Amino acid sequence: MPREHSRSQRVAEEIRRILSELIRREIEDRNTGFVTLTEIDLSRDMSHAKVFFSVIDPQEQAEAATDRLEQAKGFLRGELGRKLRIRTIPELHFFYDDSLERGARVTRLIDETMSDEND
Repeated sequence: MPREHSRSQRVAEEIRRILSELIRREIEDRNTGFVTLTEIDLSRDMSHAKVFFSVIDPQEQAEAATDRLEQAKGFLRGELGRKLRIRTIPELHFFYDDSLERGARVTRLIDETMSDEND
């Protein structure tokens, strides 16, 4: 079992690397902003990949980036098929990752609480 897990991790990391480069070269534009892939969650049978991403300005770019990635997923999957050496190329499912925003909000709340206590 651990061997399968490590193989799946290696494949997920390779998918992240390839998709990051493709998105940077082929997909990103003014509307989507700078897209960063934060995680690839690969199904056990490697037939599906949840691709989590973030953008610099979420209020302005998250929806546009999601739409653009969804439109390009056939192209991206095709390119993965050319670059990966695995039997099944996973279906791609894109999800905006708001964990960075949530982390910043928690940090801000902690800072405000600490500031209030010191006053």
